Amino acid sequence: MQITNLLKKPKSPYVYICGAGPGDPLLLTLKTHHLLTHIADIVVYDRLIPEAIIDLIPDDVPKIYAGKSCRNHHMTQDEINQCLVEQAASGKVVVRLKGGDPFIFGRGGEEMLHLVQNNIPYEVVPGVNAADGCAAYADIPLTHRGISRQVVFLTGHQQKGSHSPIDYASLAKPDQTLVIFMGVTQLEAIITNLLGEGMDQDTPCAAISGGTTESEILFVAPLKNFYQEVLAQELPAPTLIIIGQVVSLSDKVKQLCEQKNHSSNA
Repeated sequence: MQITNLLKKPKSPYVYICGAGPGDPLLLTLKTHHLLTHIADIVVYDRLIPEAIIDLIPDDVPKIYAGKSCRNHHMTQDEINQCLVEQAASGKVVVRLKGGDPFIFGRGGEEMLHLVQNNIPYEVVPGVNAADGCAAYADIPLTHRGISRQVVFLTGHQQKGSHSPIDYASLAKPDQTLVIFMGVTQLEAIITNLLGEGMDQDTPCAAISGGTTESEILFVAPLKNFYQEVLAQELPAPTLIIIGQVVSLSDKVKQLCEQKNHSSNA
């Protein structure tokens, strides 16, 4: 039996909230691939979905662009929520395609709740999130025995009107990895607070722009001057920030590979 035979088209109305992964089209899951190519009656997709994934969708399947970037929303989240309900209620099986994973700073939970409130059946299909994907492609293990035993995901964006304090004391621990999504605009304040809570100023940090894609840029610097150097790089969005001793393993891998290449060519 082919694995795709396990997935049958549901009766409409129905919405699949799918993660498309962090950028490399080959990280798309088999399930989401099959939903796009054989199941969807309509696809509502985000700004960061690669063209190669959009091209998978049959020409006769309508596509609705629902892109959002900082202070520039083609559709607001409320409009996206309502669009999903209206399209599904009109008798369609909708694939809502989101970058990364829908439940990791992807607002997939808000869309799910809106569907439930409007009696629209749904399913959430996870995707490779940006933290896992970008770190792996940059040779940065988020955990490593003897170096980091826990990972904390943070967002650099706070909900408008929110003043919830961040517990920087708990974030400044030396044996953990911090991964900051959408964090460049708040990076100066984050670093200032981490240093204020005693984090080692030489803690290695990485900024990954366009992670997992051909345009990927990896920039590494110590915490003490990381913000200024990131600004100088003018990295295009989206940029993921990783802070922790595990970042140093990326350079170690590079050095070991160079040593091996040198030895084999000697």
